[in-house]
Amino acid sequence: MSIFFMPLRLIPISVQCVVMTTVLELVFARDDSLKSFIADLEGKVFRIHVRDTGAVMFLGFSRGKPWVHASHEGEADVRMNATTAGFARMCFGHEDPDDLVFQQVLKLSGDSDAMLRFKKLFAAADLDWERELRASFGDFFGSRVAKLAHVLVETEQKLAEGSHQMISSSLRDMDIPDGERLQTWQAGVEQLSHKISRVKGRVTRLEHKLEQQSGD
Repeated sequence: MSIFFMPLRLIPISVQCVVMTTVLELVFARDDSLKSFIADLEGKVFRIHVRDTGAVMFLGFSRGKPWVHASHEGEADVRMNATTAGFARMCFGHEDPDDLVFQQVLKLSGDSDAMLRFKKLFAAADLDWERELRASFGDFFGSRVAKLAHVLVETEQKLAEGSHQMISSSLRDMDIPDGERLQTWQAGVEQLSHKISRVKGRVTRLEHKLEQQSGD
C-alpha cells in the first residue's frame, strides 16, 4: 500500500494498482510459508479507500495470487478506510492496525473473519515496503516513497501534539480543568465527601441522644 504516499492526484489509479500488484506478487511468491495464509483468503476482496484523495482500489486473492484493480463488479468482503497519513502510519510507521482502528485512524467494516485472516497474512509477511519498492522499481522510487511516508507520519504526530497543547491551553483560559486538574479536583471532592459523611454520622448520633434524653 506504499504507493499511497506519492502525490496521488498526479498518479493514475491504474498505475498505483500495477505497483501494488507487482510488490505483493513478488513478496508472496518467494515465501512458501505464506501460501496457507493466502489460501485462506481465496476469493476475498478488500475495498481500499483513501479519504483525503478519493482514491479507491480493490485488493483480492485468486488462485493463490494477489491482484489490485481500480474497480470490482461484485461486493467487497471488507472495506478499509483511512487518510494517506493513516496508511503511512500502518505501512511505514509499523503501527499496529488494531491501535489505529481504536484511534479511528483506520476504519474497517465487513467480514470479521476475512479481516483477521488478512491481518495474519500481513503480519506473517512482515513487509518492508521501502525495501520491496527499491527491489521492484529502483532505489530512487523506493527511497522517494519512503521519505514522503515518514514526512506524513511526522507531520501528523506534530499536528496531534499541537492540537493537544492548543486544547489544554484553551481549557486553562476558560478555567475548564484538563485531565490532571480533574484528577486533583476529584481527589478533593472525595475527601470532602468523606468529611461530610463523618459529620452526618455525628449529627445522627447526636439526634439519637437528644431523642433518648427527651424520652427520659
